Amino acid sequence: MERVLTERRHRPPPIAVSPGAEPRAAAARALQSVLEHGQSLARLRQTDTTPGSAADQALVQEMVYGTLRLLPRLQLIAGCLLERPLKPRDGDIQALILIGLYQLGFMHTPPHAAVSATVEASRVLGKPRMASLVNALLRRFQREYEALLRQIDTQPESRWLYPDWLLERLRNDWPDDWESIVRASNERAPMALRVNPLRVTRADYLGQLKAAGIGAHAIAGLETGILLDQPRPMRELPGFDDGWVSIQDSGAQLAARLLDAQPGERVLDACAAPGNKTAAILERAGNALDLVAIDNDAARLARVGTTLDRLGLSAQVRVGDASAPHGDWTARPFDCILLDVPCSATGVIRRHPDIKWLRRPDDIGALVATQSRLLEAVWSLLRPGGRLLYSTCSLLAAENECQVETFLARHPEAHALELATDWGCPRPPGRQLLPTARGHDGFFYALLAKDTP
Repeated sequence: MERVLTERRHRPPPIAVSPGAEPRAAAARALQSVLEHGQSLARLRQTDTTPGSAADQALVQEMVYGTLRLLPRLQLIAGCLLERPLKPRDGDIQALILIGLYQLGFMHTPPHAAVSATVEASRVLGKPRMASLVNALLRRFQREYEALLRQIDTQPESRWLYPDWLLERLRNDWPDDWESIVRASNERAPMALRVNPLRVTRADYLGQLKAAGIGAHAIAGLETGILLDQPRPMRELPGFDDGWVSIQDSGAQLAARLLDAQPGERVLDACAAPGNKTAAILERAGNALDLVAIDNDAARLARVGTTLDRLGLSAQVRVGDASAPHGDWTARPFDCILLDVPCSATGVIRRHPDIKWLRRPDDIGALVATQSRLLEAVWSLLRPGGRLLYSTCSLLAAENECQVETFLARHPEAHALELATDWGCPRPPGRQLLPTARGHDGFFYALLAKDTP
């Protein structure tokens, strides 16, 4: 026993690394998970248990999201700097190099800090042998920055930062708007809030923001909408924990207004998680609805309950598959239904830049088929004289107007209602919102009514 203790006493201590190396290694792991293993950033954030301060977590998010926005440009730069491609087993180092290039070229990180912490991150990743390569590449990028940018900016993928197949779909569906769509989608997303009118007025909350030193203004055409001058951490928002306000894009806030559920009505939110639209519908109706919120993902559905509790709202929250509805919640028909279907999410790419690299061309057909099944199944739950709001955060015609047109052709008892908004542009039988700088994300809405016999 004495010999063992002596060996332990003389074991060399672990190599100390700077605090900045840990978040850079975490960012490299997350980026590798997206690019090599097809994991979404949303899922990674839900399952991440890596310790770290709020500042470190914000830094990791900025590096990963920013790198994914500019991925083709950074990959082209890395290709110019590397004499030969890295081996497949070094995908984490490849990701780390991209993270380092993003810091040096497109963040305000002091260059010496970006280089030293990124080099040390290679040791955190268990690859100390790669530290000299990472150091040499980043320092060469500093020296040749202007020349490298001129070299890669002649290539289309560096200009548009989109996969070719998706760019082609946007060109076909939006021949006059695709360039503005791509530009807006490659920018950082603005931060909009939805005031809970059951807790505070918008005017009073704007005053609370001003007192907290947070610049903001009311969003025209949305009674409870506020746009912040700059995004802020949720914990800095006055009264957030007390249910005064929620974070929700202004385009997404339109859903509650367009559905316009009235007090006393029976309402179904058919794909409810994470619950922001559910809450907005209840707030608008004074929390006086017989509302059922379902989702087939129990883990995500738990967030609906958490959201409603924070805001002081009530609903029946059930695990259920809207494409095959059954159970006691289906016993009575609904006066109105929100069907916010799973989609390509091409309208919210600026919030989820991994979408550009996770989606595949074949995904669209599968999504269209799923949406069609959901629409058919949920339509049977709507009472005659009721209304259904079909919603996506997609920009693709196949998921939007074409989907609804096909449904209407199959159902003579269904017809589209005019939407009470001038937001976006007409795409009969619905309306499309395109992502705009300092404005809303991309959404499609169509309001359908079921004729009475």
